[in-house]
Amino acid sequence: MTDHPLRREVPSTAAVLADPGAFAAMRRYRTFPFDDHRGYLRQMETLLRTLAAQGVHTTLCLFDPAGYARYCTDRGLAPDDPGSRSRYAAAVACTGATLAYDGTPLDHLLPLLTEEAARRASWDRATALLARAGRCADCGQDLAHAAFTRATTALQHLLAALGEGAHHLVCTLPDTTGTLRAYLHLTPAPDGRPPQLPESATLVFCTVLAAALIRPATGALVCRTTPTADDPTDHHHDPGPATVRGWRLRDAWPAPITAAEIFDAYCTDPETDEPIPPEPRVDYAPGLPLPPPPGPHCHP
Repeated sequence: MTDHPLRREVPSTAAVLADPGAFAAMRRYRTFPFDDHRGYLRQMETLLRTLAAQGVHTTLCLFDPAGYARYCTDRGLAPDDPGSRSRYAAAVACTGATLAYDGTPLDHLLPLLTEEAARRASWDRATALLARAGRCADCGQDLAHAAFTRATTALQHLLAALGEGAHHLVCTLPDTTGTLRAYLHLTPAPDGRPPQLPESATLVFCTVLAAALIRPATGALVCRTTPTADDPTDHHHDPGPATVRGWRLRDAWPAPITAAEIFDAYCTDPETDEPIPPEPRVDYAPGLPLPPPPGPHCHP
């Protein structure tokens, strides 16, 4: 294929079938030309490398067979048509989770892309839950706004209570569509300054937290704190074990759980309820009490 100069000026989009289940769902279409998932991924990687060698910027997104079928139905497109797949890939690249291809092997990029898609889905669902929250029965205030304010306040109190170290926070909320999850990872600056909150991740985290504070279902908040060495160049110094703490999200505020409860949550197989060994070099500690905002909270 001739490398036309304009080709380098036109960006490319690749929608990838990341898991075998999604790949198997596409094999029902006669025009889908692949019959082996591993071989499909190898060919996809070859294509991505070829485009990169030509100087073409390529955006990766996930190809969702169920979403593709809905897309075709809504627009009256024939699903068993390569042109329809191409149009869907372009649409997903505009509205869904994406990553720029930078030469990283595909088997390293796909887990990141899948995680980004899950983060985006949780954010979209949490936003929808907040949008339907309505107004407070007592004061008439918008419940979504009140919940988001409480969520940001709770995060500020939590970070102040946790103190030093690197903190990895996970907020979860059971939902009819599946569990919503949001992650926030904070690492202190090398000069000892407090960690900077990443804007996008913090927005998603607070949105899911706000939805959890306003929903009747009990959500959860877990934090793993890893001590940081005073001298990063001293590789022989052991900063100590990580500490895991947890909170229930109910009554519009995080409520601390005990060390025994967080131990049971981490050391029990969720599918079989059988005990599993605790992680090495991890301490399980009670959640820290967080002072709630003054006054009654808004409710439906």
